[in-house]
Amino acid sequence: MTIPADTAPGTAPNTPPSRAGTAGTAATARASVRARVPVTLARVRDRSADLITFHDLPDPGEHFAIVVPAPPAPVAATDARPAAAEAPLVRLHSECLTGDVLGSARCDCGPQLDEALQYLAEQGGALLYLRQEGRGIGLYNKLDTYVLQQQDYDTFAANRMIGRGDDERDYGAAAAMLRALGLTRIRLLTNNPAKVQELREHGIEITEVLPTGVYVTPENARYLSAKAELGGHHLPRLQETAA
Repeated sequence: MTIPADTAPGTAPNTPPSRAGTAGTAATARASVRARVPVTLARVRDRSADLITFHDLPDPGEHFAIVVPAPPAPVAATDARPAAAEAPLVRLHSECLTGDVLGSARCDCGPQLDEALQYLAEQGGALLYLRQEGRGIGLYNKLDTYVLQQQDYDTFAANRMIGRGDDERDYGAAAAMLRALGLTRIRLLTNNPAKVQELREHGIEITEVLPTGVYVTPENARYLSAKAELGGHHLPRLQETAA
């Protein structure tokens, strides 16, 4: 996947950002690439990738992108690549220290991250790592809700009991990052319809929605059921997998 040359690092005006409206792109248009660092990532099959940071995102989170170029296509497979080239694969992944780093079995975040990185290793694309721990409430608050979940409250009810919303994430920054990267026509890897809706409201064209896997453990089965039944996530294989 190639990032357009006009997204090279540079200094953007330091005007206060505003959040985009339901169909506008005012906030997303101002973001620009701040730094691009080539690295070799073991979790992307030792492939080279770029870690990319941004100026002037519409919120203060230190969100970043992992961009992996598409591997060279075999001569016999050149006709199979146009879809990936025209609409790169993108994953919006919200930070989860307990799952992504520590491998906690209480959620499915770690396996979803690994799955997305494997897809990028195979076909290239971008993963936007969004600093929205605990669906936007932060690590300490998330751990507070874990205490309540141990008392048989579901993940959303636990959030409300500490005075927070069911899901406080916003994907305006993700749309801004995609625009800064020149990725306004994508295929999106997600089970969450809110991501699809918000990106489209911010003017990102999504040509295809690809489901993530369903990673059920005895410890996260209730959490995943709440995501499906109360949070609107598309997990059609949950019952089959759990059985």
